[in-house]
Amino acid sequence: MIYYKLVQPFYRRAAKKMANDCTGFIGNGSKFLDFGSGSGIVSLEFKKKFNLDLIGVDIVDNRVVDMELKLIDGKTLPFKDSSFDAVLISYVLHHADEPVRLLKEAKRVVKSGGRVIVFEDLYKGILAKIICKVHGLTYGFIFEHHGGKEQINFKNQKQWEEIFRMLGFKLIFGKRVSARINPVEKRMFVLDKE
Repeated sequence: MIYYKLVQPFYRRAAKKMANDCTGFIGNGSKFLDFGSGSGIVSLEFKKKFNLDLIGVDIVDNRVVDMELKLIDGKTLPFKDSSFDAVLISYVLHHADEPVRLLKEAKRVVKSGGRVIVFEDLYKGILAKIICKVHGLTYGFIFEHHGGKEQINFKNQKQWEEIFRMLGFKLIFGKRVSARINPVEKRMFVLDKE
């Protein structure tokens, strides 16, 4: 996809930072699932940093890097329970029709004591809400698989943390990963499957 090829240097830089932020939460050589891997740029940086046994899943194939990818229906994962040491969900949930269902699937396929790592844009403040609304609209047009449909399932930190609790995850770490000047707070959540 041309969009990813154009932004690849920026995505690669951001992906390296994301992988560095995950140091201490992902073991070297882990069996790792990138849930909603998109271009695969983030997947590849995580694989390099942690020497992962990696597979990506998505509803369409938008890879611009060489990696293993399984196409899914966006509702269920084609893996047995407790198949992975860690699952990454990177800026995907706000594009999902049923984000809670995706989190349930992530919990199902991660091993007991395994980690689900979520990166998400938070929806707070009037400027952030406007930016998120525009992002949702443009995403639907850029990526054909949404057929121009607006994609907005943005939540604030408290809403996400409540969903994590409701699903039985233990939030073991969280931090802002965007600059303070960015009106849309990008946040990392590290969830433990108890």
